Amino acid sequence: MLIALAQINPVLGDLEYNTGKILEYINKANAARCDLVIFPELALTGYPAQDLLLNDQFLDAVEIKLQEICLVIGDTGVILGVPMRGINGLYNAAALMYRGKLQYVQYKSLLPVYDIFDEKRYFEPARERKCMAFKGNKLGVTICEDIWNDKDYWNRQRYDIDPLEELVQQGAEIIINLSASPYHYGKYALRTDMLSKLAVKHQVDMIYVNQVGGNDHLIFDGSSAVVNKVGTLCLQLNKFAEDFVVFDTGELCKRVLDETGHEDISWVYQALLLGTRDYLYKNGFSRVLVGLSGGIDSSVTAALATAALGPKNVMGVSMPSRYSSQGSRDDAGLLAENLDIEYRLLPIENIFKAYTELFNPEGRSIMDLAEENIQARIRGNILMFISNREGQMVLTTGNKSEMAMGYSTIYGDMAGGLSVLADVPKVMVYRLAEYINREREIIPQSVINKPPSAELRPDQKDEDSLPPYQVLDQILKAYIEEIKPINEIVAMGHSRELVLDIARRVDAAEYKRQQAPPGLRVTSRAFGSGRRMPIAQRWRFK
Repeated sequence: MLIALAQINPVLGDLEYNTGKILEYINKANAARCDLVIFPELALTGYPAQDLLLNDQFLDAVEIKLQEICLVIGDTGVILGVPMRGINGLYNAAALMYRGKLQYVQYKSLLPVYDIFDEKRYFEPARERKCMAFKGNKLGVTICEDIWNDKDYWNRQRYDIDPLEELVQQGAEIIINLSASPYHYGKYALRTDMLSKLAVKHQVDMIYVNQVGGNDHLIFDGSSAVVNKVGTLCLQLNKFAEDFVVFDTGELCKRVLDETGHEDISWVYQALLLGTRDYLYKNGFSRVLVGLSGGIDSSVTAALATAALGPKNVMGVSMPSRYSSQGSRDDAGLLAENLDIEYRLLPIENIFKAYTELFNPEGRSIMDLAEENIQARIRGNILMFISNREGQMVLTTGNKSEMAMGYSTIYGDMAGGLSVLADVPKVMVYRLAEYINREREIIPQSVINKPPSAELRPDQKDEDSLPPYQVLDQILKAYIEEIKPINEIVAMGHSRELVLDIARRVDAAEYKRQQAPPGLRVTSRAFGSGRRMPIAQRWRFK
């Protein structure tokens, strides 16, 4: 069979746009005389559509668009991911359409409810799995999680059934997986290895079609692939971009990719560009502004925004106070010059002085936490004023390490529409800076070299309040992403006192994170929907 893979970037809920995109790719497949074209999971609505799926009017519109697509289908069959109402409720479905008719439907069997997933809230599981007969081939169609339950690969089973195993036992010659698998660093290597092992175990060709694009905090990398029955990766679609590829299943045994993707910091960089660009455009914004402190986080945020949106769509705003060093002021201006973005200098000294005179005895500054934080809140107000007046979205600049520890000012540096680095640990921020400077110096070297500081009091350094980031990030990863017990983290070579202090500070800062703007997910466990913790709770680790 001649098969096309249509790796598209749908817009959540925009059925008109998504239908047009699907029809565009169907026409490409027709022009290439393909037998079949395959789209990702829930391609018609986008994934995850969340509570849109609870709205009957929305589902009615989905059915109308599905019929519209079906009617134009000729000799090229189409497998499309779509929500579909059935006798017992709503299903996450793969619909095979051919010559104007809906020929087969396979519902998703395994509905994940861990990490960022909550599919049992919306869907019923398939009660049976059957191969689809199409043009003399037996196709085993699965949807995302359906292939992530192999007892040998994982040394356990999360679910009682294995849809892939059932379809192979029925004689499936090709396994097709429609997916919307969100990216995190390391996901590509894991996924590719799993597909290879499954293909060898079951002696079937594996076709994997993944969604691409940013939807709120989630980023989908695409990287759709075909693995032949001997486990060889023989087709790989683009990462972090739409793609369309045609291949002949009869040639799979002869194909071997010369080069396979190797994940490095460039993948995180591209993920953040895509997530930023799609979040802006899908929300109707085209321009952003970033508060430039002269520090590493704001510099990396501004550089990412410029690469994602173009220099004409980014503004940097420097808002120095009496505690801002001359070096930081100079670095902010030099960064803006290197990026060729609009730059505004708006000192906050007079506003800060008005606050200190209003609230302090005899008008003298006493340099306490309230005075530190009011500087950040003045800056947040300035950025939001510009945003309201000029229609630009504010990008906040805090990183995961700071957000974990509550080392941020609520209603101050946390004010904005999107937090680009919210899931990027501090050590990784420096790796991103080095990658951004790979061809020429964009972020001034002095920004990278100087000790990080909020510069909210004289001679302030981050390490006055936090452990060294190399140590902190190791403990945070173990505690947040790997969910290791305290004893195991201590056994990694850290003092119990330090580990307990970090764990308690992470938990105490939950109230801040739940009021923070959405952050782009690039690690295996991000704050927000991937880590749901109560605010008013009294459990403390010992």
